[in-house]
Amino acid sequence: MASSAGGGASAAAAKNEAYVRADKIDLESLDIQLEKQLAKTWEKHKGKSAQGPREDWEIDLAKLEIRYVIAQGTYGTVYRGTYDGLDVAVKLLDWGEDGFTTETETASLRASFKQEVAVWHELNHPNVTKFVGASMGTTDLKIPVTGSSTARTELPPRACCVVVEYLAGGTLKQYLIKNRRRKLAYKVVVQIALDLARGLSYLHSRKIVHRDVKTENMLLDTQRNLKIADFGVARVEAQNPKDMTGATGTLGYMAPEVLEGKPYNRKCDVYSFGICLWEIYCCDMPYPDLSFADVSSAVVHQNLRPDIPRCCPSAMANIMRKCWDANPDKRPDMDEVVRLLEALDTSKGGGMIPEGQAGGCLCFFRARGP
Repeated sequence: MASSAGGGASAAAAKNEAYVRADKIDLESLDIQLEKQLAKTWEKHKGKSAQGPREDWEIDLAKLEIRYVIAQGTYGTVYRGTYDGLDVAVKLLDWGEDGFTTETETASLRASFKQEVAVWHELNHPNVTKFVGASMGTTDLKIPVTGSSTARTELPPRACCVVVEYLAGGTLKQYLIKNRRRKLAYKVVVQIALDLARGLSYLHSRKIVHRDVKTENMLLDTQRNLKIADFGVARVEAQNPKDMTGATGTLGYMAPEVLEGKPYNRKCDVYSFGICLWEIYCCDMPYPDLSFADVSSAVVHQNLRPDIPRCCPSAMANIMRKCWDANPDKRPDMDEVVRLLEALDTSKGGGMIPEGQAGGCLCFFRARGP
């Protein structure tokens, strides 16, 4: 009984101690304790921040300032901005925001992206756009608000961010369109082609297949030096089964084996280079009057290729034909293409005849342009 009574007394005491009289609370002491706890939490957070990016290629988003939109693509938007004082282009990749990509597909794309950027980070070549860094998240990224009703201030939670050097000369496609009537001097054609060939040869030496070689993906600086862009992003994007290549005009550059869904390797880039070489020489669009479906079918089944002008020097024409051979095994490697281009004689001209002169663009005699 005594034991029982003692237990009851203890329970009563504990019950009484559960209540604290307000006039007995030391508010000053609580304030001090709270301040210490907050200070400790802040120091811990600061310590984590001071550790810096988790990977060599991860950027500090606090140093990134985004200014305005310069392009919009299949998977995201490209902005102009600055990173730590450097002029940059910022591409936000919105995987999983199309309403069709599954969680598994998105996770796979992000995993591939992470593996790829580690490779891009190590690339260094004068004809490849310099990769500045990337971020797997965009939580702290600030997008400027514009007057547009479509301006987006909240980013998709799974967006990734890629930062590369900004080139003020625009795309090669824009440059060729600008020179469509007056054409390019032969030495300029060869210089641009060599830049592209050297860049692709470098990528191939690093086991990277671009898979989306086209004049829209080549950028120029203010001195007309060419640099390959989107060499890694295109490779990751191509893994997405929902990719609509026809919508971007890529079909005109795609090798027959790619169009047929057959296995392919770096030689698909060589084919695309051949089409680009024709485009650089002619300052014109391949297959302007055909639909994407018609091009796809004719390239595979009828060996359709762009018409080479008669004024084109035979050595240049031969490089085009070798590159776009239907058999990938017969196409040269890009390092061989570089050697072939370096051997061309530009001292006697050989460029396209400007429109309105001597029969214009697709001349049918052996006159030589500048």
